Amino acid sequence: MLLTIISLGAIASLFGLLLGYSSVRFRIEGDPLADKVDSLLPQTQCGQCGFPGCRPYAEALVKGEAEINLCVPGGEDTIVTLAETLGREVVPLSDEHASHVPSLAVIIEDWCIGCTKCIQACPVDAIVGTAKQMHTVIAAECTGCELCVPPCPVECIDMRPIKPDISSWTWPQPFVAYGARN
Repeated sequence: MLLTIISLGAIASLFGLLLGYSSVRFRIEGDPLADKVDSLLPQTQCGQCGFPGCRPYAEALVKGEAEINLCVPGGEDTIVTLAETLGREVVPLSDEHASHVPSLAVIIEDWCIGCTKCIQACPVDAIVGTAKQMHTVIAAECTGCELCVPPCPVECIDMRPIKPDISSWTWPQPFVAYGARN
């Protein structure tokens, strides 16, 4: 019995040493600038920038493979922050992305069959419901990315434009880069 305890202790110590050595020897460190840029993005994982999520977009920004003006949910504030962080010039939201009308997913409840495909597609968990029950959208969480529309088999999801109110209204004038003069 004592011999068994000693041998198990020796084996456990050996494996502990091997794990400790491998964690130091084979450590993969991330890019701290990419981490910082990723933290500046809104983390909606909506894909509206053309990348599958905020982290791949951040990595492309750091490598210089993407423009800073592609994030629709982040808008102008994110562009300014990214420009300061990356030492780039502030530019307006790209024409393709600027034409995006802010919208909100709305589920037509009478048509919903409760298949949960929209829930699985939503990157920000803005859709709630359960299998074989009606689903609904949490308006405050929806980014308007439209990723929930294609998987819906009964086409019960509409994208409706958000009417401007005091919290979402912006000046209807062209974007002027900071420091630019007419």
